[in-house]
Amino acid sequence: MDSFPAYFPLAGRKVVIAGSGEAADNKARLFDGSPATVVRIDGPEAFLPGTYAGAVLAFVAGDDEIFLQAAAGAARAARVLVNVVDKPTMSDFNTPAVIDRGEVVAAIGTGGASPTLATKLRNDIEAQMPEGTGRVAALLRRFQDEVRGALPALHERRAFLRDAVAGEAAQAAMAGDMEKAGQLFRQALAKGVGREGKVRFIAGKGPSDLLTLRALRALGAADVLIADEGADNDVLTMARRDVHRLDPAEIDAETLVTLAKEGKQIVRLVVAPVDPAVVQALGAASVAVEVI
Repeated sequence: MDSFPAYFPLAGRKVVIAGSGEAADNKARLFDGSPATVVRIDGPEAFLPGTYAGAVLAFVAGDDEIFLQAAAGAARAARVLVNVVDKPTMSDFNTPAVIDRGEVVAAIGTGGASPTLATKLRNDIEAQMPEGTGRVAALLRRFQDEVRGALPALHERRAFLRDAVAGEAAQAAMAGDMEKAGQLFRQALAKGVGREGKVRFIAGKGPSDLLTLRALRALGAADVLIADEGADNDVLTMARRDVHRLDPAEIDAETLVTLAKEGKQIVRLVVAPVDPAVVQALGAASVAVEVI
């Protein structure tokens, strides 16, 4: 990872944009609808450190090299991070291609190497993020404290939330009916986790771009990952970073049954045909099994 992505809260914060022209206007548009106070400046005012006092970020745009250097220097003197448009070597950070869904923001960065590539990738990802995604995030924020109170155990809380983001409440939020979404969410929370454990066998040889959408979702929702030696590393990276990983040499059908009875979602990445005896043992114990 050559650059570290970070998100700056904007509520009650000040953003300064120094300069004029299309590039400066484009940066200003990034903050349309945000809670930040955007301050536009130009001319000698841009050379005064006091102009940037209290800002969280500063953007400097223009064709005059002297203006760019002087304005960037003034912002840094005020201890503000600076982005000089189209000048990566003069910048403290690079502006990513942004997907704005309100409370959900995705950003694609290339370290300033290729904004065109970042834009293409943004367009690809944007198609997978419906407009209502931000409303789902707002719903989860609204009930954050209630969920913590009702489900103090971390693994139960995570299990509930993974189901909730694809449940009826989330669907209502996507559709824009936040009142109904709130009612459905409270109903689901009152029922608790009650999650049925499941074992999913997924071909792990790769390449990762051959994985089905169902396989990708299973990897993303897994509580436990058991991968054969020889599983493609790119496939392994599709699982959550905090997924509990177990050594396949230490896992038998009885262990899988125990984990599933605890409500765990288990992904078994295999590089050889699934052992029918294991599947039969899981079925005999009434454990749900899916072979992808």
